[in-house]
Amino acid sequence: MKRRDFIHLSGLGLGAMITPGVLAMGNTVTAEQLTIPGLENAAKKNLADVALNAAKAKGASYTDVRIGRYLQQFLFTREKNVENITNAESFGVGIRVIADGTWGFAATSDVTPDGIKACAETAVAIAKANARLQSEPVVLAPVPGYGEVTWNTPIQKNALAVPVKEKIDLLLSVNNAALDNGAAFVNSNLFMINEQKYFASTDGSYIDQDIHRIWPTFNVTAVNKAEGNFRSRQALSAPMGMGYEYMDGLAKDKLANPAGFNSYKNSYDMVEDAVAAAKHSKEKLTAKSVLPGKYDLVLDPDHLGLTIHESVGHPLELDRVLGYEANYAGTSFATLDKWKAGDFKYGSDKVNIVADKTQPLSLGNTGYDDEGVKCKEWDLIKNGVLVNYQAIRDQAKIINESESHGCCFADNWSSVQFQRMPNVSLKPGTEKLSAADMVKGVEKGVYIIGRGSYSIDQQRYNFQFGGQLFYEIKNGEIVGMLEDVAYQSNTQEFWNSCAQICDKDDYRFFGSFFDGKGQPSQSSAVSHGSSTTRFDGVNVINTGRKI
Repeated sequence: MKRRDFIHLSGLGLGAMITPGVLAMGNTVTAEQLTIPGLENAAKKNLADVALNAAKAKGASYTDVRIGRYLQQFLFTREKNVENITNAESFGVGIRVIADGTWGFAATSDVTPDGIKACAETAVAIAKANARLQSEPVVLAPVPGYGEVTWNTPIQKNALAVPVKEKIDLLLSVNNAALDNGAAFVNSNLFMINEQKYFASTDGSYIDQDIHRIWPTFNVTAVNKAEGNFRSRQALSAPMGMGYEYMDGLAKDKLANPAGFNSYKNSYDMVEDAVAAAKHSKEKLTAKSVLPGKYDLVLDPDHLGLTIHESVGHPLELDRVLGYEANYAGTSFATLDKWKAGDFKYGSDKVNIVADKTQPLSLGNTGYDDEGVKCKEWDLIKNGVLVNYQAIRDQAKIINESESHGCCFADNWSSVQFQRMPNVSLKPGTEKLSAADMVKGVEKGVYIIGRGSYSIDQQRYNFQFGGQLFYEIKNGEIVGMLEDVAYQSNTQEFWNSCAQICDKDDYRFFGSFFDGKGQPSQSSAVSHGSSTTRFDGVNVINTGRKI
């Protein structure tokens, strides 16, 4: 049964059977309550066993249980003012079963033995009702039982434990720095998430994970009142799987940018970036408008990550390839026949793209996925050739895999887990090469930094991408800022134009903190690593002013 049909039948046809509390999205709490410890592992194990035993007694052949505590703190400021502070906690249990060869799912916020027992029985009843429409039984790739294990994001400083005043003071100092350097408007935000997830299954795993993510960001705008126009620049931060230590802005983590300002790696100086953003926004007001034509593009990792996300990450999700996922952003051109051929040139020989959820400091970094599979790295594109997709336990057999890739995820205890994009990253080049060295080899090009507006078709093939900052390259030198730049291509043509990749010293993350997929929609977080990369002969268009 397709996931779309499963959700429809379980949610509509059997809606009356769903345990109360399934739609809870989180309760408003105080900042202090976010740091109160949750249940001890022994208590969570006892509750999980209630669910496993209750489901088995009702006829389930497989059961997994997720006891989740999801914590969020979001801070919003604008100019001199605090706009909003949100503290939220969501706590409950999601239970997924196979009965009569069919999935069933139910969830509850009643985290008591009686509440969990009733929820497990409901999940089995839903599975048995759905089985009447199931043509083939669900087959799961095997996974070993790991016993009792833990995994934690290796943070140095819990962002939720840092006083709110300290974080607000930082955001207001960011705003002041931008205003003092010529900005007319500025807003700054700080997003912090902690997922405390406990997974148990009839395979014999009891997995406790404590996952942290952080994203500092802003938008700065400069205005030319005489001409009535404005230009903006967003933060060049990357959301990270880190604690508040990311905000330390340590100099050793900065990289020299060929355009003359700092790029950020594993720590971030938000005030410094805001000062640069104000100056860039003013400079953009008078920047030369690009002449359309063919250019060699030098793409910074903070820009290229979005292109990777849309043109590689999403089209290689197996459910999208199979057409199971279509309503939310389409299917994929990278169909199974291309993979089966064994020689489909997704990109040039220099393109090696891997998927994994184990990269340190990344948004997707975790020990185990949401169906108890140990996470790993695997190849998607090797020497330019399409070699694999992203698959979970009930999909692995479709592509002749003996095990899941470990990329199953649910955004809340009340959401059913399904295949989600892991970190998808372009491997760095093997020869010593900096971004400055790369620019020296370009006669006519554009250097692009930061994520901008974009569009891509329903098969993830034809696309257009903009950015935040654009610099003209002539005869190996950056000669000035450009505006109104976007490039157009298709996925295969673009990746086959990849000509040069900087080495591992230039490798950095781009991140998507709120990546949507599915109906009902769920949000996940994922990073995309790359080094600065050159693409030759790409079509550049002018998106704005008259030339």
